[in-house]
Amino acid sequence: MKIIDMHCDTLSAMLNRKRQGQTYGLDQHHTQISLDWMQQSGYLLQNFAVFVNLEETQTPLQDALEMIDLFYSELEAHRDFIRPVRCFADIEKNQSDGVMSALLTGEEGEITLGKPEFLHILYRLGMRMMTLTWNHENSLGYPNKQEKGLKEQGICFLQEMEHLGMIIDVSHLSDTGFYDVLAHTKKPFVASHSNARSLCASPRNLTDDMIRKLAERGGIAGINFYQHFLGKQNADESYLDLAVQHMKYMINLGGEDFVALGSDFDGIHRYDDIPDCSVLPKLVQTMKTAGLTPTQIEKICYQNTLRIYRELL
Repeated sequence: MKIIDMHCDTLSAMLNRKRQGQTYGLDQHHTQISLDWMQQSGYLLQNFAVFVNLEETQTPLQDALEMIDLFYSELEAHRDFIRPVRCFADIEKNQSDGVMSALLTGEEGEITLGKPEFLHILYRLGMRMMTLTWNHENSLGYPNKQEKGLKEQGICFLQEMEHLGMIIDVSHLSDTGFYDVLAHTKKPFVASHSNARSLCASPRNLTDDMIRKLAERGGIAGINFYQHFLGKQNADESYLDLAVQHMKYMINLGGEDFVALGSDFDGIHRYDDIPDCSVLPKLVQTMKTAGLTPTQIEKICYQNTLRIYRELL
């Protein structure tokens, strides 16, 4: 089964190891994303997020540029296995060449410092998707757990991102911010790593209405493997089973063209049944056991995300 994962924090994990003088690299097993595990699991494409925590840095753009340099350095070192993509044709070429693809994304709109010029630069550097916030207020808007939505500059960024062809990602955004995006955009957008709030009452997850509205727009949501977004209640519950429960719930509300994968690897802990990306074949088997059809499984694993990239990149 082919796999497209819309979100991981591997770049920030590798940068932290680099700064601490520790070994790092996509060819090693220090992170939850590793080349050999990806190959064994059938990866077609991995999104690599440039993530910064505004409570831990005064230089978000500088940190972002360090991660972007690391992204391209790693891909150049392993170009026989994985290569960057900036448009849909690049994905097709990599697939025909027998190599995996890597898409650069952003997780925290403040890496632009709120300036459209820096958004343009990040686009020129290959960034093709970005969340407007992470978990803190920034110059663009307000995150989950807060009532306010997008600021005036955030609204301007929506128009600029659609013009550029940078996919808008509403994961981490406040509820009001979600509806601001819905009101001020025309194209499909995504929630790269968000689950169903009705199954797990976290403000990071999507309400039933959000699922319906995002699906009506033609967007998708990636199932997140983080325990606090899956809603594990007791030790006997399997994270894989919970992930599939969210898939089935979202299919019922948004249709089988709506659900995708957004693991959040390297932003989550190593769980017994979801330790790293080598687990994806087990997830596929769990989906089969739960009664998802072969067509639904293919759509969730890669086809739905591939459709979005075909339309928007």
